[in-house]
Amino acid sequence: MKLVTFNLPGEERQRIGAVLDESGAVCEFAASAAPHFGSMLALIDAGERGLEEARGVLSKRENVHEAGGVRLLAPVPEPRQMRDALCFEKHLRQARANRHLFGYEGFPRDPAKVDVPAVWYEQPIYYKANRFSVVGSDVDVIVPRGETRFDYELELGVFLSLKGKDIRPEDANDHIFGYCIFNDFTARTAQLREMTGQLGPAKGKDFDTGNAMGPWLVTADEVSDPHNLTMTARINGEEWSRGNSGEMHHKFPAVLAHISSDETLHAGEFIGSGTVGSGCGLELGRFLKHGDVVELEIEGLGILRNRVVDRSAGV
Repeated sequence: MKLVTFNLPGEERQRIGAVLDESGAVCEFAASAAPHFGSMLALIDAGERGLEEARGVLSKRENVHEAGGVRLLAPVPEPRQMRDALCFEKHLRQARANRHLFGYEGFPRDPAKVDVPAVWYEQPIYYKANRFSVVGSDVDVIVPRGETRFDYELELGVFLSLKGKDIRPEDANDHIFGYCIFNDFTARTAQLREMTGQLGPAKGKDFDTGNAMGPWLVTADEVSDPHNLTMTARINGEEWSRGNSGEMHHKFPAVLAHISSDETLHAGEFIGSGTVGSGCGLELGRFLKHGDVVELEIEGLGILRNRVVDRSAGV
């Protein structure tokens, strides 16, 4: 199922449901029918029983809203926790090779000759993100004040379905509820400056509207191989990025096993893959400007679309 959180025109109440077909019509799972239809987190907590009931509602095709009559929100508007990993070696090498754009290197470097710390190969590296700055598709993303190198990041994300600690890689797929597209918007000038202090990222990532997800959450049973998905980014209709989730050095089972070591993970938590190789402007030497429309597409997961708004441009 393609699960969505949405509201109707003129209201703020969040509803959940599933996309019916290519038209974008949404079948609502009415909260009055069951407590676990009250929110996406409640549905995730209900486990397989909740999903079976949702499938039953979907099959009846009742309580349907046409696509133009709903406003999609992020599938999970406030994840219980957010972590973002750095799993693509190509991205790491190309991003570091372009540090000269910010004055930290005097010249461009050959990505193949960039030194990658040994620990990156030995274990997944990740940081915790701001779960309160999540937005959905077709929402304006606001550039932080003073930022001149605003960037998109093309990522694949997972939501967890079960509580778990010391999860074994071979059991990790049982803990994945579903997949969605993630755009980890980044204020590059702020990020590169603060990380010279040996900590972060902080304000390079933490700003309202900075974590875009959507357009929906595809349940794990509909994604046959999450590590073989074509990933594409278009800016104003022009393709800037193309890659494949199979290029992850650390796959999701390894990521879950590492994060859950000596730490309990919970249903409803989000984990990002990190940026696919060539999946951001930093790697390409080009950045976003006011009015740009960023479309991220991942095979089978839809299109996540956001417009960049820079208030310093007179808006």
